Amino acid sequence: MHPLRNIFNKIAWDRRESAEDYLIYFTHRGVPGDTREISASLIRKVGASWFTYASEESDETLIPFHRVKRIVNTRTGKSIWTSRVRESR
Repeated sequence: MHPLRNIFNKIAWDRRESAEDYLIYFTHRGVPGDTREISASLIRKVGASWFTYASEESDETLIPFHRVKRIVNTRTGKSIWTSRVRESR
């Protein structure tokens, strides 16, 4: 199982966690900095290698895990996930 799937499921199902306490940063072409930030409370579904979220702009948007850059706990200010950046050759 992909580590991000475990993280998303923990945020969604662990009673000790609150989805409102987490921000997800992912690659989104066309926005400033090519990075979009959403609250984990917007997540609707988690698949084997993707998640979907709902927003005012669309009913449901699918994001593959490889586009996730970082997940931050806003209560503590700590990153709980940071993607590894591949070095170009």
